[in-house]
Amino acid sequence: MQCDDLLKRLKSLSSVRAIEGMAKYGITAERAYGVSIPDLRKIAKEIGKDHQLAQQLWKLNIRETRILAGMIDEPELVTEQQMEIWVKEFDYWEICDQVCQNLFTYTKFAYQKAIEWGERKEEFVKRAGFALMAWLAFKDKEAKNEQFEKFLPIIKKEATDNRNFVKKAVNWALRQIGKRNIGLNIKAIETAKEIQKIESKSAKWIAQDAIKELTSDAIQERLKKRGR
Repeated sequence: MQCDDLLKRLKSLSSVRAIEGMAKYGITAERAYGVSIPDLRKIAKEIGKDHQLAQQLWKLNIRETRILAGMIDEPELVTEQQMEIWVKEFDYWEICDQVCQNLFTYTKFAYQKAIEWGERKEEFVKRAGFALMAWLAFKDKEAKNEQFEKFLPIIKKEATDNRNFVKKAVNWALRQIGKRNIGLNIKAIETAKEIQKIESKSAKWIAQDAIKELTSDAIQERLKKRGR
């Protein structure tokens, strides 16, 4: 599928009402057609993996083409330079989370960038770091506990960031790590209790919300069945 054909397809699925609805949830792309994620996944499946097309789609700087770029790009061909270029252009939470979920998590640089970006200052670069931590904890079934334990000091350190999209990602990463297995659950709860002692409104919210979920009967029962 060529770019021109793809743009025609996206325009045919466009919805002004959907664009207006997205804005209410902080999806603030300057250019968008309002195409749903399920429809974009369907199109991505039809296209298949295509690294070169992904680069072209990213450069168009439209919400849908950028999300599709993350869906169809080939992780093994993604360079560290590409990741740095793309992450600097994240300007709202959805594109950040979609690209991390669909592409960056599967690259060989994922763990490295989770740590590096988690300590950066830019709002959506930092969010990307914690989004990677969360997605890696959810998706990488073969990873050792030690890989996630390295994230916990960064989560604690950055828990005082009161920017909404950052603190929610810090909380997300902590909860996702704590839901991986019993051993990480214990360490995540310990980290949350340490965060709770910090004199920071965002830190206290992150800690309280994480402790509530990670100590819940539902999570504890699930982890006991799963084992360490």
